[in-house]
Amino acid sequence: MSAVDGSTGQPRPGDARTGPGPVAWVGIFGATCLLLVALNQILWLVVPSLMALVLSYALHPVMRRLMYAGMARQSAAALVTFAFLLMLGGAALALFSWAGAHAGDWQAGIERYLRGGVRFLEQTLAELEARWSMLARARLSTGVTTWLNDFSDTFVERQAHPLAVSLLAWLPAALLGPFFTFFLLRDGNRFHGMIARAVPNAYFEKTLDLLHEMHQTGRAYCTGLVKLAALDTLALGIGLWLLGLPGAWLLALIAAILAWVPFVGSIAGCLLVVLVAATDFPNDPAMAYWAIALFVVVRLLDDFVFLPATVGRSLNLHPLVSVLMLFVGGAVAGVPGLALVLPLLGVATVVGTAIGEILTDRRLRARHAHARRLRAERASADLL
Repeated sequence: MSAVDGSTGQPRPGDARTGPGPVAWVGIFGATCLLLVALNQILWLVVPSLMALVLSYALHPVMRRLMYAGMARQSAAALVTFAFLLMLGGAALALFSWAGAHAGDWQAGIERYLRGGVRFLEQTLAELEARWSMLARARLSTGVTTWLNDFSDTFVERQAHPLAVSLLAWLPAALLGPFFTFFLLRDGNRFHGMIARAVPNAYFEKTLDLLHEMHQTGRAYCTGLVKLAALDTLALGIGLWLLGLPGAWLLALIAAILAWVPFVGSIAGCLLVVLVAATDFPNDPAMAYWAIALFVVVRLLDDFVFLPATVGRSLNLHPLVSVLMLFVGGAVAGVPGLALVLPLLGVATVVGTAIGEILTDRRLRARHAHARRLRAERASADLL
């Protein structure tokens, strides 16, 4: 319902929220793509910033409880951040000690599942060659087996060392996450106030509304990811349990968390489940085929039903827009683009809508022009 101007009794132009128009959507899509290209160059800063944003949303309710109990904001932020780091350090030490004690079992288990996957692949290729003479003449199974053996023999030399170096290079960036989280919790209101004071008084209300909407967009995106993981875990868990795979719900949870990175994470989760099915049921290849079919069905539900209904709805995005922008994000910025495109699109939509409302609201522009005129007259009043 639009507001009414008390002097004329007519609705004020620009007060009704009709959403961005075609021109605004073109600007929103263009700004999202430009942001993806720019942020893809500074991932060392983007990743800890996103980590800090998610942690601030998770820790803010605890800090608010402490503030309601009478603790100062700075003390509450410091206590919450310190307690989180203490819990994280304790969990990391416990995990490392447990992994070290079972390192031999881990290595044997990984080798066992890899051998099971290779055996399943060889059986599948052999069956295909038996059915298709063209594949038999090409000796597909021999070529793939030779490549797998060469890859496994040189993996440590060619892949493990660069991977370890990359992880060590990302360690300082990961440590920035808790550092940013502390300042977001402690000085979040100051940041909002600094931005609000930088805009003209005529646009002050719109700026506050914009900051609130951006805050709600970030919170909604994090909430949508949790809902998406819950739906994926439920769908995969039920399917794997019906198939009879051991540890069905744990595998479903790991695959659902990996699916937060679209496409790439889904492929990794599917490979994990297929390796388990092929190794634990070596005489029943159909079990691995059923696992692949289950993943295909769940991925289709995820991309076209779960994702638009959770993350897309939390960001107030149309399902068609959510699906199309995932492909655009992957084409523009690769794997980071898949993970960043939806939150960036949500923020760009909020900002684009606010700018469109300001540009089309004649009353706001008139107030701003009148304020500038008054300031000019006041500055030159003693010069006459």
